[in-house]
Amino acid sequence: MIKFRVTFLAISGILLFLGVSDLDLWWHNRTPTSTSAATLINQGPPAEWLKISDGYFDIDRAISTTGTIELEALLVPLLADPGQEDIRVLVETRHPRTLELMNGYHFLPETEEEQIAFRKANEAEFMAQREFTGMLVSGLIAKGNRSKLLDLARETGLKIDDNVIFISEGKIPQLWRGLFFTVVALLTILRVFWPGNKALKKG
Repeated sequence: MIKFRVTFLAISGILLFLGVSDLDLWWHNRTPTSTSAATLINQGPPAEWLKISDGYFDIDRAISTTGTIELEALLVPLLADPGQEDIRVLVETRHPRTLELMNGYHFLPETEEEQIAFRKANEAEFMAQREFTGMLVSGLIAKGNRSKLLDLARETGLKIDDNVIFISEGKIPQLWRGLFFTVVALLTILRVFWPGNKALKKG
């Protein structure tokens, strides 16, 4: 039936768009591009998949993306130096130690003395440097998520740059997902227009 053919083609079109987008992203980012936090902040991202060094993770100004005490991910400002006040890069991270520090300081201590002791024992890690890889938050779906993350960050009173760069730590180009979506879409389109496929052509 014509209705089914249109439905199949619409779904295939969406899958094909997503698949080709993934493949295009992978093609231009087959390895992460190395950059420093200072270069990223001052000149912008040189690519979409990045390996970033020399940046400071400001855990004191990190916020939870879940809004609960059960932390799953954090938005952490990435600074070029510890004295930087304005935030131009936010990293969405699920790094175990970063979550542990946030939990250990804000949620687990039962007394103020315990909180002070935890902070003193781990002081250096609340403004620490570490190299990491991640991808820019981009694309049609990601833009909606980016807007929500920016609103969330500003609600906490953080001084966020209007052109803040969002990076998702650990995210990589999705080659196999892109291939899967593309192949499924093309096979579906081929089946719809296959000369012997009478079932979808009736009506």
